[in-house]
Amino acid sequence: MKRSLLVLLQLALLNLAVQAADKESGFVSLFDGQSFAGWQHSGNWVVEDGAFRRNAKGGSLTYTNATVPDDFELRFDWKVSKGCNSGVYYRPGQVEYQILDNVYSPYGENARQAAGSIFFCMAPKKDVTHPFGAWNTGRVICKGSVIEHWLNGERVLSFDYTDPKWAKYVKLLGIRGGDLTGRNGKLWLQDHGHDVWFRNLSWREIPPGEALVPDSTFEPMPVTGAALEKEQARVRGMLERAKKKAGK
Repeated sequence: MKRSLLVLLQLALLNLAVQAADKESGFVSLFDGQSFAGWQHSGNWVVEDGAFRRNAKGGSLTYTNATVPDDFELRFDWKVSKGCNSGVYYRPGQVEYQILDNVYSPYGENARQAAGSIFFCMAPKKDVTHPFGAWNTGRVICKGSVIEHWLNGERVLSFDYTDPKWAKYVKLLGIRGGDLTGRNGKLWLQDHGHDVWFRNLSWREIPPGEALVPDSTFEPMPVTGAALEKEQARVRGMLERAKKKAGK
């Protein structure tokens, strides 16, 4: 048997094992590892070695079979090219699990734009990413007003967005146009101009009786110095544009 056929067979068997495990644990597989069944894009994504790969300009890859449940857990693997910026959008508007090469992307200087953050809102508590070219595991867990992001097996973000302690972060996202209270949106994988890979995507709906308690010790990484100055300048620009638009 040729090596390419052997690899395809191994990937198919691995995907079947993953789907069986997902079914046993209440997860629904969102990707069969071989096709774009249930997904929509503009021709700029390919399926490569059991993963989605963005390899040309053209836009996001969107899951169309269902909207994201109100209370859910999403699991996925991701890998970036050098300097890559991408994201997993799971609620309407600008609510994004940031995917990033923290070392070589200019966005990496700001922790609120680092991998595992809610982009332009809440930084993770630390950087546990693997280098570009290596696979990472991601999880998003949302129940009520509690949001958690996991990265490579660690809970790096965990908070209740109704807690006054986090009001300034929620406001920051609002200035960008994001709304953490939004529901009934599509899951989509961002094309931000760089090659990026995703695989093993699955989710489950969290039942009403299952609680999600935020980590009371969670503290996001700080943003200081030049990174903070750039962010503040960006915010001023956003507010000025919004003011002009409202005055029309």
